Amino acid sequence: MQRMNLLAIETSTELGSIALWREGELLRRACPIGVAHSETLLPLIRATLGEAGLRFADLNAIAFAAGPGSFTGLRVACGVAQGLAFAHDLPVIPVGTLEAMALSGAGQRVIVALDARMGEVYYAFYVGGVALAAVAVCDPAALPLPESSGWLACGNGLKAYPALRERLSPCVYEWQPELMPDAGCVARLAAVRLAHGETVDAADAAPLYVRNKVAQTVAERLANGGKA
Repeated sequence: MQRMNLLAIETSTELGSIALWREGELLRRACPIGVAHSETLLPLIRATLGEAGLRFADLNAIAFAAGPGSFTGLRVACGVAQGLAFAHDLPVIPVGTLEAMALSGAGQRVIVALDARMGEVYYAFYVGGVALAAVAVCDPAALPLPESSGWLACGNGLKAYPALRERLSPCVYEWQPELMPDAGCVARLAAVRLAHGETVDAADAAPLYVRNKVAQTVAERLANGGKA
């Protein structure tokens, strides 16, 4: 698995990053804060490749965090991955955003809760890195509880919705509310999949939105105490 090179892109939230898996070594760089990912990704990728002494021709695949997350961010990551893959005849590896977060959490049993805005969270449960069910979205007060204790909970949904932390407290032993999606873990998961030939054609890569609704209506914002 180590004798491979791949690029990973993660822009599911405002804290974007990229990572290079270079024959078993990981080189990660963060996107500039406060600037649109669409403006910074390609210059950052080129600079990081140059720093690593690699060319696009040296890559074996391009990975990206497919979602869920910011709809715009997911489209940017997918679009850049597809464009580079088409241009350099490379396969693509979509990686679930919450799956990568669970790996970063480094627990055996992990609950991932990512703020989905609009008063909701994206969530999933992982045991040994394997999802117990598909990623879903719900009101924090309605998040299902595991039947056992000893879980690690991570993600900014825990900070965005204090009631969620209270709801999960009977089954959680460790909290990581500061943990956010990161390209390094996307690259680590993608390297394993590349070694097993688990890639897709660039044309078949697509974001995982989980929900279809992009924003609340004016009436819904007012009902939730927001502004028109």
